[in-house]
Amino acid sequence: MRILSHEIPSAVGQSVTVAGWVHRRRRLAAVSFLILRDRSGLAQIVVKGSPEQLDELTEETVVEVTGTVAANAQAPGGAEIVDPVITPLTEPAATPPIELWRPTVGAGLPVVLDNAPVALRHPMVRAGWEIASAAMCGFREALSSQGFTEIQTPKIVGTATESGANVFALDYFGEPAYLAQSPQFYKQQMVGVFERVFEVGPVFRAEPHDTVRHLAEYVSLDAEFGFVTDHRDVLVMLRSAIAGMLSAVGARAGSALERLGLELPEIPVEVPVLHFSEALKIAGADPDEPDLAPADERAIGEWALREHGSDFVAVEGYPMVKRPFYTHPQPSDPRWSNSFDLLFRGMELVTGGQRLHRYSDYVAALEARGESPDAPAYSSYLQAFKHGMPPHGGFAIGLERFVARLTGAENIREVTLFPRDLHRLTP
Repeated sequence: MRILSHEIPSAVGQSVTVAGWVHRRRRLAAVSFLILRDRSGLAQIVVKGSPEQLDELTEETVVEVTGTVAANAQAPGGAEIVDPVITPLTEPAATPPIELWRPTVGAGLPVVLDNAPVALRHPMVRAGWEIASAAMCGFREALSSQGFTEIQTPKIVGTATESGANVFALDYFGEPAYLAQSPQFYKQQMVGVFERVFEVGPVFRAEPHDTVRHLAEYVSLDAEFGFVTDHRDVLVMLRSAIAGMLSAVGARAGSALERLGLELPEIPVEVPVLHFSEALKIAGADPDEPDLAPADERAIGEWALREHGSDFVAVEGYPMVKRPFYTHPQPSDPRWSNSFDLLFRGMELVTGGQRLHRYSDYVAALEARGESPDAPAYSSYLQAFKHGMPPHGGFAIGLERFVARLTGAENIREVTLFPRDLHRLTP
């Protein structure tokens, strides 16, 4: 029975079988070493005598090895396999486009992305998605434990309503259709069914941003739930979800964190909160600005770290003119909204808030923007509100942006498996 490399130290004196990729070959005068890589790490195999077989076992050839485990403090995990029988499971592999056995990636990002199917095998490159995978598990566990139901909503939709022309159009059996920019409308409707819902899935943005923080397709971690008092209830739930994500990363992706030399941040029990107008003052921005620029977000992140020792800070009360029609206004001053952005290390990570829940409020909000509630874009969506919806709210976390901030990646593409942007549609 095959065991994994991390199990080898617990099998000293036993005959075992491992399988994986030839990570590296090293020859010394009297002995040679084959370093095998599997999903759990590296294993050292000692090859004595004639090493001719190693000439055919090029790096990345897939092999099976049966041998005896011996203790060796210098080997990975303190043990190695001796007296091996090595069986190739493929033909000799072609030379990889980058040297996967080196401790660091010796190639630029374009080379890594162009050769992603192989480059992602590098332990340092794959570490980013190991963290992403753990974060998704933590998100699911945190919300499931609080009575949320996981849903999956359509990614092909018949209307483009949230951001105008910034959508990908497609031909749907001769009819116009679009790739969904978010599950917003559907997750709100499902609050009327399950009260608490979440979704982990792709969203698509045809925005012409060519920056280190934007993608045309990314993974969105969405949640929506009913019976809230206001947006502060949403922020409390968001804090719980992120705490769960961080905890799962520590528990499930510890080896990836170790490889990258990272320590996990903590999200405070009480996340610092600024009103939008205060945030502009701290950033030194024009008080009439309707949004925060990236430089403003960095300044506010520095303030939160300096004043509260927190990598996280929430900015609430964004101007209603910059928020979607379904956003609930601030009751004391309807110029502002009951919405927020959560900044993580000086960059927007999450947008969330309270939504309108009365049908009459939706009619008024749409008509104020010159749109009709009877239009095809809204008629099915508004069914839920005609038939009774509780006060509710929700949020959306960009997974790749979360991992990029966590790892310190300068470019979000470094932690995306197969990025889609203005210039990249393959691999």
